[in-house]
Amino acid sequence: MSASFLEIQPSELSFPFELLKQSSCSMQLTNKTDHYVAFKVKTTNPKQYCVRPNIGVVLPGSTCDVTVTMQAQREAPPDMQCKDKFLVQSVAAENGATTQDISAEMFNKVAGKVVEEFKLRVVYVPTTTSSAMPEDSEQGSSARPFAQENGIHNSTMPQPVFRSSAEPTKERPTEPSSMISKLNEENRVAIQQNQKLRHELELLRKESSKSSGGFSLTFLAIVGLLGIIVGYILKKA
Repeated sequence: MSASFLEIQPSELSFPFELLKQSSCSMQLTNKTDHYVAFKVKTTNPKQYCVRPNIGVVLPGSTCDVTVTMQAQREAPPDMQCKDKFLVQSVAAENGATTQDISAEMFNKVAGKVVEEFKLRVVYVPTTTSSAMPEDSEQGSSARPFAQENGIHNSTMPQPVFRSSAEPTKERPTEPSSMISKLNEENRVAIQQNQKLRHELELLRKESSKSSGGFSLTFLAIVGLLGIIVGYILKKA
């Protein structure tokens, strides 16, 4: 927009909007006159914005860039509509004036003095990053538990599987082997007892045949016991 003192571009301040992040935009103040022009930038929400420079002098035929930084916001306004506004005041200054020569009284509206004002509204522009933030945050939050879940499966799951599959295989061969060893030991003892009884039986048989020519009760008892032991061995086998 053209004015008597300064040409100001753009006509509105557009801020790329992203939650919890600062955003900046700039405007150009162009002096197309033949004299020095002093300016001052005001806003309806000074706590929300930082303007550099907010005052200055624009030389004839030159341009001054003003950067406006919006502080990070925790939430977006309804419908992304911002009510903040900026006001650029400009006034003719003496030739050779500098920023140090600018005072607040220079912009007071008094009779015979021209103070031009240019209003700019603030516009929020949704960025691709900000619009993707909910999806990214959801993906990030779901991907992390998924990664952790995968980590749990990768780190801990094989161990229970290993224990459930490997330990029984260790117990299965050891348990029958111990039983077989036990049976073999019992069988060995039984065989030794059988041989001992056979030997005693043979001695008794010889003594009995010498003495009476018949079998004694002791001999019959031993024969019965021998039969029981042999039956037990055959049953175990």
